[in-house]
Amino acid sequence: MTFSEGGNFEGGRVRRRSGGRTAAAGGGLVGVIALAIFLFTGQDVSPLLGGSAGGGEGGPAQDVAGCTAEQANADPTCRFSASLQALDTYWAATLPAAGAQFAQPAGEIFEGGVQTGCGAASSSTGPFYCPPDQGIYLDLGFFDVLQSQFGTEGGPLAEMYVYAHEYGHHVQNLTGVFERADRSGGGAESDSVRVELQADCYAGMWAGDAATRVDPDTGVTFLQPITQEQLATALDTAAAIGDDHIQQQSGGGVDPDTWTHGSSEQRQRWFTTGYEQGSMEACDTFAAATL
Repeated sequence: MTFSEGGNFEGGRVRRRSGGRTAAAGGGLVGVIALAIFLFTGQDVSPLLGGSAGGGEGGPAQDVAGCTAEQANADPTCRFSASLQALDTYWAATLPAAGAQFAQPAGEIFEGGVQTGCGAASSSTGPFYCPPDQGIYLDLGFFDVLQSQFGTEGGPLAEMYVYAHEYGHHVQNLTGVFERADRSGGGAESDSVRVELQADCYAGMWAGDAATRVDPDTGVTFLQPITQEQLATALDTAAAIGDDHIQQQSGGGVDPDTWTHGSSEQRQRWFTTGYEQGSMEACDTFAAATL
């Protein structure tokens, strides 16, 4: 998947923070615990654990500069910024029809560690969405880990799938899904899994639309048509971060009762559902009798 020739993306959409410390002890550990609980249950427990974390702050955030489509195709930082701008345009047009008011999520790239409204996070957390900040946080080294430890092929569309999934969580925050869902437990049919699979489906919706969605600022489509090979890399990434695959890679047995994100097959299938059907109704995992 590549951005269309003639595309141009403004700066300031994403901030970059460098020189962060990995939160590992003391206040930083408190922050990691708070973040883990928040991402799993949706409950902010940082005040109960002694306030905000002291680690992972990093240096001052700097705006990422604007870039062309050619730069977005080659540079991961620019690709993140351009992807968010393409997602902004799609969801700004799609959400009002669902009765929700659109608001852009913040985007931040960090190295080592970062302080968020959900607590302190380290690179090992992986990309995540923090509802209190309405922000998507990313350490670009995550994609190297996917390739080295989980054997994914990687590539631009694989990265964009991850961005679109986290953006899907922002959509769920705006539509009240986070508030309604019971994310306090796990299991193959749990609300936790339904939340994640719906975000996968929303990512598929965007991917299926982006090659026809025209950027009003440039008059060209955001993306060139997706090839089957490129689509396969996104599905490969979805499979790599399935609960069953992660459990297998860790050397343990597969236990569906502990799942919080869904199996590889489920994640691929729901992304494909969004990609092919392109509607929020088709992505209603909470209405599905089985996942």
